[in-house]
Amino acid sequence: MTVFKGYMKVIRQNRGLILLYVTIFFACTILMQSMAGKTEKSYQAESLKVAVADGDGGILAKALETYLGNFHEIIPMENDISAMQEKLFYREVEYIVRIPDKFVEKCILNGEKISVTTIPDTYSGIYVDQQINSFFNNAKACLAAGLTEEETAGALTEKIPVKVALIGKIGSTDNPGYMYYFRYLPYLFLALFGFVAGNILIVFSKKEVKNRMLASPVSARRQSLEGLLSMALFGVCVMVFTLLAAVIYYGEDLYGNENFGYYLLNTLAVFLVSMSVAYLAGTLAANKDALTGIVNILSLGMCFLCGVFVPLEYISKGVKTVSQFLPVYWYERANDILSSFTVLTENARIQIFQAVGIQLVFCIALISLTLVISKYRRVGR
Repeated sequence: MTVFKGYMKVIRQNRGLILLYVTIFFACTILMQSMAGKTEKSYQAESLKVAVADGDGGILAKALETYLGNFHEIIPMENDISAMQEKLFYREVEYIVRIPDKFVEKCILNGEKISVTTIPDTYSGIYVDQQINSFFNNAKACLAAGLTEEETAGALTEKIPVKVALIGKIGSTDNPGYMYYFRYLPYLFLALFGFVAGNILIVFSKKEVKNRMLASPVSARRQSLEGLLSMALFGVCVMVFTLLAAVIYYGEDLYGNENFGYYLLNTLAVFLVSMSVAYLAGTLAANKDALTGIVNILSLGMCFLCGVFVPLEYISKGVKTVSQFLPVYWYERANDILSSFTVLTENARIQIFQAVGIQLVFCIALISLTLVISKYRRVGR
């Protein structure tokens, strides 16, 4: 295991760098979590502005408006599409419900979808969708049981005793503290693995070191396997350490959460992506100065564009379009979904698996690209 020991020696020489980035990561996490906690109360006090255009005027149509009024601020509107679009554009309303004529027959009895319009890329619209679906299901059950429309309307509106505040994210009024912890993990992984793994590859790519390794009795295959084993061991140790630190710090709030397994799966995906990025950076860099530039561009660039330093909800549509071509975007997308749902819906679960799958595709593509570059350089020499 001579090669393995050599790789581990280089890793130990970078222990100061490792400690530096781990410290930066924990400092950023604690700072952002404490700042978020100071603004949480003002956010909870808000409610959605829901515009309702009633084209039916029936008892259950009014009941739907009353039902939503228990949760949100209701703004009556005329059924004018241009006026609705204008109010939505200027954020005078955040969700529009258009109740059609023959509302009971079309939407409640026959299951036709009601026309709604919401601000794109927000989870609050999904929250109102669930409330409307709940109203429809209860109304249909009441009518099927033989209740009149008046009795159904009374039953549906009387079941809500108090007015509640907006839940900005589905399943909880608060963002869990560990959301910020997992949000910043890509920066730690990309920077740390990039510098450490890159330094290892640079050291062992030096001409005199390569010549000595070629002259050694250890086969090239075993040398490669021992090198991969050392970097994998280092990476796994860092990942396990960060996850254990999260479990210890957040306790049962994290490991008792039903989505904990999905957090682990998403973390594993971004870990593999970060290792593949580090492998690519180390292959491209000719020296440590070049490695510093490459790793900083890749790590900071992806973190700024993909929702690590700036949440995705505050990033413009144009930037997000570009970010979708980067793997960290899909990690942060999955992380946002997990922090938004106490219990995942089937659609949310599918989106998370898609995000993880896309990260793995990026990982395979990066490794393939690195192998092509390595082979090209060997052939060129």
